[in-house]
Amino acid sequence: MARTVKGPDARRERWKGHREQRRAEFVESTIAVVAKKGPDVGMEDVAAEAGVSKPVLYRHFTDKSDLYLAVGQRATELLMDRMGPALAADGPIRARIERIVDAYLSVIEENPNLYRFVVKGSFVDRPVEKDVVAEDKNLIATALARILGDYLRAFDMDSGGAEPWAHALVGMVQNAGDWWLDRQTMSRENLSDYLATIIWHAIDGLLRSAGVQADPAKPLTPLRLVD
Repeated sequence: MARTVKGPDARRERWKGHREQRRAEFVESTIAVVAKKGPDVGMEDVAAEAGVSKPVLYRHFTDKSDLYLAVGQRATELLMDRMGPALAADGPIRARIERIVDAYLSVIEENPNLYRFVVKGSFVDRPVEKDVVAEDKNLIATALARILGDYLRAFDMDSGGAEPWAHALVGMVQNAGDWWLDRQTMSRENLSDYLATIIWHAIDGLLRSAGVQADPAKPLTPLRLVD
């Protein structure tokens, strides 16, 4: 028979669950106050939003950098909740590219202050052990590299460039997104279309160099399956 945990161990588990729940609540409070007041909020703003004192926050987070990293992790979840399905979805190659680009832009459009909070990192009071922005870029670039590499190998092309190309594409879209977030001189739909056009023509040129002509209105069906 399974033995019910009692005594100090049970209390320890309950406290652990309570602490994790409170940390999550304080992360959501931080995101809420950042959305209201901008990326340059302080610990006192977070405490006021959460309805607690600053010492209560410091019971659950080592310091401001610890809270920043927790918010960064939550921001990554929000990003990948949108990016994941777009990266996994099949369909016409040109439309697929635009869906991936637009998924990213939609997240920063809906959460501009959270994005700036994470990117600026001015909230932290010490060097952090993780670069949240770099980790997000690597996560997306790795997924893109896998997609590009599979297609290139399927067409018997050199896939060695898949990884640097993927990182270049991620950097291009992020930089364009930063510019657009500050300027707002065009709609998100137009920017997604412009960026998708650049990316498609780069892929099209690469394929044509190997004698492959692909229809952008059709899925980029590989000649053979790649394990």
